[in-house]
Amino acid sequence: MKLKNKVAFITGGTSGIGLETAKLFQTEGAQVVLIGSNEERLAAAGKELSSKALPLRADIRKVADIERAVEETRTRFGRIDVLFANAGATTVAPLEGVTEAYVADNLALNFTGTFFTIQKAAPVMAQGGSIIVTTSFLNTIGHPGLSILAATKAAARSLVRTLGAELAPRGIRVNAISPGAIATPFYSKIGLPDDVLSEIAAGITQKVGLKRFGDALELAKPALFLASDDSSYTTGTELVVDGGLTQF
Repeated sequence: MKLKNKVAFITGGTSGIGLETAKLFQTEGAQVVLIGSNEERLAAAGKELSSKALPLRADIRKVADIERAVEETRTRFGRIDVLFANAGATTVAPLEGVTEAYVADNLALNFTGTFFTIQKAAPVMAQGGSIIVTTSFLNTIGHPGLSILAATKAAARSLVRTLGAELAPRGIRVNAISPGAIATPFYSKIGLPDDVLSEIAAGITQKVGLKRFGDALELAKPALFLASDDSSYTTGTELVVDGGLTQF
């Protein structure tokens, strides 16, 4: 029970890595607050957790929503021990197809939403708290059509260092987890036809050292390490979980 009596606040928690992590955190004793923007998916995710979980609808692109979710958590549990800033999404857009609105939406969801989630949650976090930010293998390699997502994830990686330094005197650790190719609904939402997705997946698989996509549980377990006291002397770092995709 590595998270016994701890309160875990998870954004992007309705599917994939977020939901699998919520399940594992709950198994390890945490009180889970699950954040999602889609009411139906949030309700479905809530059913997969025990009745002790607190599903809250909030769009992290809206600071007022974040503030409300944090306050509801504080009212219910008194504090936050673990913050997993996992929410993120995009669609593929080549250079010529990127618009001002597209950039603004990606920034709001993948960077500023992460920043303000941390800003609003930090004041109610306890000494010894842990913040985990989901970054991406796109931090270190280039992939056509994903320039804006890659830029926002690189910015989030930088944020882990700066806010890690800023929050260290308060005993709050800040780390990142960088997924490689993981079999989650993320890829089905990027706006490509199934045949193109299959071709891209095959190409990525050949580049992965372990020659396969990972699964969400293989991200949830490293997230548990960063959330728990097992990583009590780890902050400002990025834990890469990509099957060797960016390593060799």
